[in-house]
Amino acid sequence: MNTEELYQLFKQYPNISTDTRNIKPDSIFFALKGQNFNANKFADEALKNGAKFSVIDDENFKLDNQFIVVDDTLKSLQQLAAHHRLQLKIPVIAIAGSNGKTTTKELMTSVLRAKYKVLSTSGNLNNHIGLPLTILQISAQHEMAIIEMGANHCGENEFLCSIALPNFGIVTNNGKDHLEGFGDIEGVIKSNKELYDYLSENKGIAFVNAHDNLLMNMASGLENKKTYAANFDEQETKADYIGFARKLRPQIKFAICNLQVEMSSTLSGDYNFDNIMAAVSFGLFFGLSEEEIKLGIETYEPKNNRSQIVKTKNNTIYLDAYNANPSSVEASLLNFSAMSFEDKIIVLGDMFELGKFAEQEHQAIVELCEKLKLENVFLIGEEFYKTKNNFMCFNTTNELMVYLKSKPIQHKNIFVKGSRGMHLEALLNVF
Repeated sequence: MNTEELYQLFKQYPNISTDTRNIKPDSIFFALKGQNFNANKFADEALKNGAKFSVIDDENFKLDNQFIVVDDTLKSLQQLAAHHRLQLKIPVIAIAGSNGKTTTKELMTSVLRAKYKVLSTSGNLNNHIGLPLTILQISAQHEMAIIEMGANHCGENEFLCSIALPNFGIVTNNGKDHLEGFGDIEGVIKSNKELYDYLSENKGIAFVNAHDNLLMNMASGLENKKTYAANFDEQETKADYIGFARKLRPQIKFAICNLQVEMSSTLSGDYNFDNIMAAVSFGLFFGLSEEEIKLGIETYEPKNNRSQIVKTKNNTIYLDAYNANPSSVEASLLNFSAMSFEDKIIVLGDMFELGKFAEQEHQAIVELCEKLKLENVFLIGEEFYKTKNNFMCFNTTNELMVYLKSKPIQHKNIFVKGSRGMHLEALLNVF
């Protein structure tokens, strides 16, 4: 069955499923394959659980006409999403970058929903599988889509653009993320520039952080761009959309351009002010009033272990345990160390996917803690355990939990950050 024929079925049954444990009634099930699974084996189970059709790429599993055989189920899913995108006449905003993508996406969604019906990427559906699934969720009721693009090797953002076909885009920054896949920081920059290149070739509009010289350099050849600046006392830059910080920590307070209405956010730090101003700039571009933008910014609450402030019975936790790389950890440590309150404790978990850079980058973070005179630091993970330091080290999160049960911490401000695989959110049970 070709893409057009499959699309006609999709119009009748516009729900896509890829997991037999979460089958939507009358959906189309795509039997995807991976290194450790072959969903062709579960195509019949998907139908029994309520799917209308099962798309498979192994004819041996076809039992009747409810089984649709294609050459490659993943490619068919991606081609279906790209075909669906071609039918849409709405703004599609793509977000790429090393740090802050999800926070920026959520802020933008919160702002733009004050005026428009917006679909945005949910959870971590931002890769070569998740992005097509996100595109296929866009329906006739939506007036705008915000698509997060997660890449871990060069060429992936270019490929994701070929499916999402964004007409607007933003690169949050260039940091030391996924160095194992990108090779080095130059690979990161090359990958993020793929979004700018797509927008340039297709007359799209890029939104660029005017404070970031590297991003401005990368975007120098773009004919269509809008700039934004999150200005504060030490740093002022001209841009199309400007916000000026009244306060950066422990919470951000700011005003847009020269307007007098002050806005506030539970987020903290200059890097989060960048994320906020990215959302503000899209709000202004798409005609939202200051009141609508204020509503979107002030009602946004961080979740999913990102920039969350959690007050337990004994302590206040600054939880940022969804992901981590050297750039994001450095920015977070600088911000937390500048907080005015005392009784600070730092808990850092290993940063994953750094490849040959793992040893030097973990050592650099240790040395930053020492430079910032952070004394109460707990380090968790094999990489941090190997570093030269004077802090308390634990191989696993469970080891630290056992330690804290015997020596509980009370009345402290605790910053927690590490890669998702470290499961640092479990520490909330002992803090």
